[in-house]
Amino acid sequence: MTAEPGDNVVIAYEPGSSSCGYCSPQGQRSEGRTSFKSGSLHAIRISCDIYQRMIDRGWRRSGTYCYKPNLKLSCCPQYTIKLDAKEFTPSRSQRQPINRWNRFVIHGDSDDTSNAMDVGTSEKPAKPAKAKKLAPFTTLAAALHESELSFMPKDAEPAHTFSVNLEPAAYSAEKLALYRKYQSDVHKDHDNSPKQFKGFLVESPLEPESIEYPLPAPSHLPKNYGSYHQLYRLDGQLIAMGVIDILPGCVSSVYFMYDTTWERFSLGKAISRPSSFLQLSALREVSLAREMQEAGAPQMGYLYMGFYIYSCPKMRYKGEYAPSYLADPETYEWFPLGTCIPIMEKNRYACFSTPSHSDNDDIHLMPDIDNCRWWTLFIKHPLLRLNPISSKAALALTGHETLSPDADEFDDVHIMTRGRKGDFVLRNLKESGYLVMEHVRETLSSCVLGLGTEIAKEVTFAIA
Repeated sequence: MTAEPGDNVVIAYEPGSSSCGYCSPQGQRSEGRTSFKSGSLHAIRISCDIYQRMIDRGWRRSGTYCYKPNLKLSCCPQYTIKLDAKEFTPSRSQRQPINRWNRFVIHGDSDDTSNAMDVGTSEKPAKPAKAKKLAPFTTLAAALHESELSFMPKDAEPAHTFSVNLEPAAYSAEKLALYRKYQSDVHKDHDNSPKQFKGFLVESPLEPESIEYPLPAPSHLPKNYGSYHQLYRLDGQLIAMGVIDILPGCVSSVYFMYDTTWERFSLGKAISRPSSFLQLSALREVSLAREMQEAGAPQMGYLYMGFYIYSCPKMRYKGEYAPSYLADPETYEWFPLGTCIPIMEKNRYACFSTPSHSDNDDIHLMPDIDNCRWWTLFIKHPLLRLNPISSKAALALTGHETLSPDADEFDDVHIMTRGRKGDFVLRNLKESGYLVMEHVRETLSSCVLGLGTEIAKEVTFAIA
């Protein structure tokens, strides 16, 4: 159903840049602004369907801030990646962390007893580390749920109680404490306030919407599309949390954090490889998408794992889950990852639909960009909104020049402004007079073209 003006409200931002955390040492960022955006906006409220279509065009959200990376300019191009949850079969190595964790929870033992930990909160002492067989592998869902108390027989007596529950994204001191510990231990980031945590991982513009299952779904599956926290508890203690968006066509991973104490249950892989907990979270999110699809969620079937960044070795693990696909940065068609890798190996910017459009030239990147006069004005001028940027700047930052006031792309686009009495008024953009202001037109141009004309017609741009 097509959205009505005012249902989805966003504030358009100018295209810009930031430092990059993918090509720098752990806990550091690039010295210059080498990660570029071709479009960005603040989403006040948007439907889950709108956001699904946005991420299919390369957008991503961080809290209520939504951005579309400029792959041609950025030092580390970010390609949208999705995994077909219906066709995914875990490899033996991917099943190992499930088995290891299940053995610890159920029997109180691990493969390496020197790595076993005293949880300290269990009412029952851990049983001797005598290897015991788990149920044979049948399905991913069955293996993952095997160690959850709610899926065990009523007379079960596991060594530890383990639960995984979904709840709508909300703040708690317990979650903040876990986030602070994770950021400090893993990312060497020691300054995280409640406000920063809420803005990053709690606040969401997504409007909850009922999922139309044909029959009542199992109680552990979500009833609504929207933003969720997936809580992992061992003996009542919060030890990990996944932040996910559940959308009409996918489960979208936003962030995952865990108590690093539990890294002792890792597989001893190199630092560039994900921890067992990160692997477990990915497998649980795959299983969630598949279980929802099997329960009848109409379009569900994929796990979106954020961005695939070939130039960043620590991000390549996402490609180990198959079959995965990358979105073409120009046509937004999906291409099998295996056909994309050879193109990315040879080029900094890779176009999969038309490989000849790929580019290995990075001369326009650091540090020359900081020395351009128009760039200095665009980024640093204190009166940015009163100073239109040049067409050269617009072309470099977004890949297109500023649209003209009568451009077809602005047809049926609506804005929201404050009326004389302080109330909000919906207006047709072309009839509003705002397009004569070049800085407004440039900002809206980047968003309209980044969103695509169909989505742009279904959102309302709020203008202060």
